Amino acid sequence: MRRLLTFLLLCLALPATAQLRVVSLAPSLTETMLDLGAGDLLVGVLDGGDRPAALAGLPSVGRYGQLQAESLLSLKPDLVLLWPDSVGAVGREQLKRLSIPQLVVEPRNLEQLAQSFIEIGERIGRADQGRQLAARFETGLAELRQRYQRDAPLKVFYQVWDTPLYTLGGKQIVSDALKVCGARNVFADLPLPAPQVGVEAVLQRNPTVILVSEPGQASTWASWPQLAAVKSKQVWPVPDRGLERPSFQMLGATEKLCRLLETAR
Repeated sequence: MRRLLTFLLLCLALPATAQLRVVSLAPSLTETMLDLGAGDLLVGVLDGGDRPAALAGLPSVGRYGQLQAESLLSLKPDLVLLWPDSVGAVGREQLKRLSIPQLVVEPRNLEQLAQSFIEIGERIGRADQGRQLAARFETGLAELRQRYQRDAPLKVFYQVWDTPLYTLGGKQIVSDALKVCGARNVFADLPLPAPQVGVEAVLQRNPTVILVSEPGQASTWASWPQLAAVKSKQVWPVPDRGLERPSFQMLGATEKLCRLLETAR
């Protein structure tokens, strides 16, 4: 009995050598892992745009909307970080069948994004880093809200695509970033994350500013000179597409947005 007790105490005293193996299924979640100082835990990522240089040699498990389940399984992950939209319905069904532990992260506003840093940090053994990252993010947001508040919110139309015309609904995190800047998404009443709308609906809501995802989309709005945004020459490209990638860098992207909207008449 004494030998058994001694053995157990020795086991408890020894450091754990097995490292958590994490696969990230969204660029934003990959960035969060790096922000938490946990890039060493990543064994695979879902590609979508340029990779951080630190992860250039990491195995891929597919591209945005196209999960490669076999590649994922071959990495033997202990945890999958999932943004549901990043893998599509087929990919989500595949993940259900794989029975790999998952953490679903889907913040719809900036407060939920800050909370996700804490949640991920706790799940991967970086709880202190998660709380610190969340605190820095929340402090930055509070400063932006105070600096850019307006008596009357600026009416903004955020164009995601032009043919057909897509925008963002009120439950999409960019709508919350607009609020921080003293603005309001003119389609905030729509529940879908990315609803399709018509030009007539934009004319009816008459935004003061139109933000386009791609610079080449801006010239199209010259065909509707009656729009307040066109009259004031306030059809602008989004200053930082990081707005659409919810990770810590979204704080800086939101600040750029606020500075641009501050110049609106």
